[in-house]
Amino acid sequence: MNNPELIYIIGLNMIPGIGSITARKLINSVGSAKTVFQEKRAVLRKIPGIGEFIAGRISGNTLLNKAEEEIRYIEKNSIKPVYFRDKEYPERLNQCPDGPILIYIKGDVDLNAGKFISIVGTRTPTSYGVKITNKFIEEFALRNHHPVIVSGLAYGIDICAHKAALNNHFQTVAVLGHGMKYLYPVVHSSISRKIEKQGALLTDFPSYEKPERNNFIKRNRIIAGLSDVTIIIAPGTKGGALITADLADSYHRDVFAVPGRVGDIYSSGTNLLIKKNIASLAESCEDIEYMMGWGVKEKNVIIQPELFNELPEEEQLLLHLISKEEKMEFDMLCIQSGMTVNKVSAHLLNLEFAGYVEIEPGNIYTIRKIKPSHIV
Repeated sequence: MNNPELIYIIGLNMIPGIGSITARKLINSVGSAKTVFQEKRAVLRKIPGIGEFIAGRISGNTLLNKAEEEIRYIEKNSIKPVYFRDKEYPERLNQCPDGPILIYIKGDVDLNAGKFISIVGTRTPTSYGVKITNKFIEEFALRNHHPVIVSGLAYGIDICAHKAALNNHFQTVAVLGHGMKYLYPVVHSSISRKIEKQGALLTDFPSYEKPERNNFIKRNRIIAGLSDVTIIIAPGTKGGALITADLADSYHRDVFAVPGRVGDIYSSGTNLLIKKNIASLAESCEDIEYMMGWGVKEKNVIIQPELFNELPEEEQLLLHLISKEEKMEFDMLCIQSGMTVNKVSAHLLNLEFAGYVEIEPGNIYTIRKIKPSHIV
């Protein structure tokens, strides 16, 4: 690394009890991270909000050796450190009072370009929650938006958002609640490697920091601060998604929540956000476009008939029957296909979840006018 200041930046970031707000205050007061370490204790303690305790921690700290180890690790593993005064640092995070002074990035993404949308929610989603997550991202693609999708690589809605972003050729950023030596959950390792190639892994924790509960709460400020828009899907009344929503609201960012059925545990969190005016109601991409003032150039993407060939023969038959008439009732599909009601129902359900067909009132099926996502 060519930045001689880096060892002091990393060292300051490692000192226990000094968070992002205090670290920024120290650097802005004395001029640089290096000066923070070189300044006399008596001078440091006179800085408003610092005091004797924090000044003592800085003056008596021996973390620079550990910072050297960190530099060797990030150089070996192609991890890029970005300081809050660097031009590559995301301006959106600099607008947040608790934006980290240093972030580590593995991958390649312009953190100051275009639209950034964070999507978070429950770790145990229903099929409806998964479908809505895919629907929003597919609609952004259909309506010719190219946002960077931000989430936390967690189980549930987070990983669904990352997968849908990859499938729709969007860049995606996974914000980690630990250092780069770890990957949590491990089961998402293969997806994380794809994210590195089509976006980035990002964290403000040094490499040795393990995945612990408080770290995941802390990282939510980056998910919220990095984005223009935060979409909340199917959380309960407690959890990281609601913390992220509150943080985004505190940063004066737009928050949207997908409403749900009254009394449903997976709708309680989003309905509460809407009720408290923390989030605007969003049923589709169009709601977000309207509130954000985003123009739209809609693409009319139709599923090509040759894509049907990858499906089982009976599902191909149903799709050809529907596409021939544009719309077809369930009963007519049973008659013309010669299949039993149970078989037709099962195949149509598969096709609906795969994104090939939509159901309209009256049990009428149509072909979706967007290429379906396939599981990564």
